[in-house]
Amino acid sequence: MKAQNLNQIAIRAQQQLVTNPKPLLLNPLLSLLTNSQNAFFHLYKQMLAHPFSHNHFTFTHALKACCSHHARSKALEIHAHLVKSGHYLDLVLQNSLLHFYLAHNDVVSASNLFRSIPSPDIVSWTSLISGLAKAGFEAQSLHHFSAMNAKPKSIKPNAATFVAALCACSSLRALRLGKSVHAYGLKLIVDVNIVFDNAVLDFYAKCGTLKNAKNLFDKMSMRDVISWTTLLMGYARGGYCEEAFSVFKQMVLNAEAEPNEATIVTVLSACASIGALSLGQWVHSYIDLRHDLVVDGNIGNALLNMYVKCGDMQMGLRVFDILVHKDVISWGTVICGLAMNDYGKRTLELFARMLVEGVEPDDVTFIGVLSACSHAGLVNEGVMFFKAMRDFYGIVPQMRHYGCMVDMYGRAGLFDEAEAFLRSMPVEAEGPIWGALLQACKIHGNERMSEWIRGHLKGKSVGVGTLALLSNIYASSERWDDANKVRKRMRGTGLKKTAGCSWLELQMSNNRLDSNFCATSWG
Repeated sequence: MKAQNLNQIAIRAQQQLVTNPKPLLLNPLLSLLTNSQNAFFHLYKQMLAHPFSHNHFTFTHALKACCSHHARSKALEIHAHLVKSGHYLDLVLQNSLLHFYLAHNDVVSASNLFRSIPSPDIVSWTSLISGLAKAGFEAQSLHHFSAMNAKPKSIKPNAATFVAALCACSSLRALRLGKSVHAYGLKLIVDVNIVFDNAVLDFYAKCGTLKNAKNLFDKMSMRDVISWTTLLMGYARGGYCEEAFSVFKQMVLNAEAEPNEATIVTVLSACASIGALSLGQWVHSYIDLRHDLVVDGNIGNALLNMYVKCGDMQMGLRVFDILVHKDVISWGTVICGLAMNDYGKRTLELFARMLVEGVEPDDVTFIGVLSACSHAGLVNEGVMFFKAMRDFYGIVPQMRHYGCMVDMYGRAGLFDEAEAFLRSMPVEAEGPIWGALLQACKIHGNERMSEWIRGHLKGKSVGVGTLALLSNIYASSERWDDANKVRKRMRGTGLKKTAGCSWLELQMSNNRLDSNFCATSWG
């Protein structure tokens, strides 16, 4: 609401206070001032000063305003006033207070308040169950769901209660309990309720039982964009990226619901995870044909990530250039992409541009920068950036940052520096770091460092790839006894190297499918 209109309402309220200060006339005006915190509480205070100008609806509006403006101190004042004035026993006000505390994750105050309510109604129970689940107290939420159904004062849950309980089951991955909640809901909810159905769908998808999710989805008499996106997310989360794209394709062709931002971001992430460039291009074409979708924000970053992960840096840079709002995710994605594709110099140029434009780098950005220095042999620059990350930007180095540094020293043949860096690390190096250094030893023929690594790894749990690499180094030097010892260690621990797997897109097949898909979908 515009400031001018708010002023007019405030003036009208002042006139009403003088001429006819009845709550029936003042409460609607108070409600209209909710968006203006100062004007609202000024009128609220004046209404309290008149003994007959407020009622319990006045306090309900006030608590809603406290929620909107996160005014905790005001809410506590209202709570105290309700107790003092005798309005506290009003169940509607108790529910409003309960909602406020839960909306601000104050589960202690909410639980104490709930226990003080003599006869909680369905709103009380549902607010508590939902609020506890959202605050991360899923077990307590389900405990209360069970308690509300206990005799002799059992209260039948409604659709909103079931949705809250299913959300708690989803977070806990409590499949068996969630199935019971689902069955109980089917017994009580007679009419079609798409919110309940979507909650059940989300529950099965998050628990990884995608067969159940798909069966439910197929049987739903009514489906909306949330239904489609939930199933798509379930497949993508479970690693079934082709199935995720198939759901997206079916969604577009059926025209039952129009994909939204979450749908687009999810399907682009699925394409990125399997390197399916042509499928990602389809999605890009669909975005361009939707006038209400803009290549910016979350969609822009997802599209950028897809092209980068699929190795099309030229298109990735084009998307990056057209982004109106480039955030740290945008910069980090393209910087890591350039580094991954061995554009070391260009990576550092873009990083410098990022700093000039006032965007502060995060830990992911520095992974790209350090990786670029490693691949380009820019050791001094890498050391400088690592120190700047830690000392200037206050970013605590993670294992991947340490890995980039060790890899950089190893690629440059600076094994003494690599060893000194490893000894200075505040955490124990993990397998991939040793693997990177072993690879450098193999390239540079440094058997002394290989022996040092072998001694360091003795008796420690490391990945099969690291041990296989060490064995191969010994074999290339015809040290068969040492190679066999490492292989024996691998067999003794039950380690087995997993066969490699690559995705291959068949250009002709994809083009033919692309043509049919576009023709059918968008004419």
